[in-house]
Amino acid sequence: MELTICHLYPDLLNLYGDQGNVRILADRCTRRGITVQIQDAPLGEQVDLSKQDILFIGGGQDADQGALLDELHATRGAEMKAAIEDGKVMLAICGGYQLLGHSYKTWDGKEMDCIGALDLHSIGGKERMTGDYMFEWDETGEPIQIVGFENHSAKTFLGSGAKPFGKALAGYGNNGEDKTEGARYLNVFGTYSHGPLLPKNPKLADHLIHLALECKYGTVELLPLDDTLEDRAHRFMVERLLRG
Repeated sequence: MELTICHLYPDLLNLYGDQGNVRILADRCTRRGITVQIQDAPLGEQVDLSKQDILFIGGGQDADQGALLDELHATRGAEMKAAIEDGKVMLAICGGYQLLGHSYKTWDGKEMDCIGALDLHSIGGKERMTGDYMFEWDETGEPIQIVGFENHSAKTFLGSGAKPFGKALAGYGNNGEDKTEGARYLNVFGTYSHGPLLPKNPKLADHLIHLALECKYGTVELLPLDDTLEDRAHRFMVERLLRG
């Protein structure tokens, strides 16, 4: 079996070690004997997203997001929407997550039209929401605590066409108001979790891999890995956040 992972805009959207998510996905595949190809898709470079199995887009500053809008509206935005509707697995972090929505209004009133792949919008503020945080993800039949690091001034609000990725247990999440964190739509996972997210959350990493394999090959079963170190890091963060 093999998977192709496409890293969208690694040249601009790559804060707080976000590229580590791609490395973790590739490593967990390789350790299972799954062949992995990583395809970078920087600004200005054409990549056939229909031939990718997992799409990843990281976070960036407002100026970096704005620099992408011309290309997104001209070509790649429509390609990303088509890939999402086709069921491609996608992990989107912070700024990349915001760009998937309908719009982002910066704190100084500048309105950015985003690609509209997810039913959500974001509104910037002067106060930043930052720090280690945790949310509960309940998609696999077993509630799982996800830990990460958030640093955003925008507040994101979901429409009826998207559901939350999880419920904020510590920290702010989408907006600091409604206890939601991130968004889920088809096989898209949008979140504010930097860090990077996946090293301390191996169950989520494996879920993304499993989804991608089943989309490509049908029913599959992942071989277990020794996650002693990953689980120890995860427990440390959970206990630290629960202590406040």
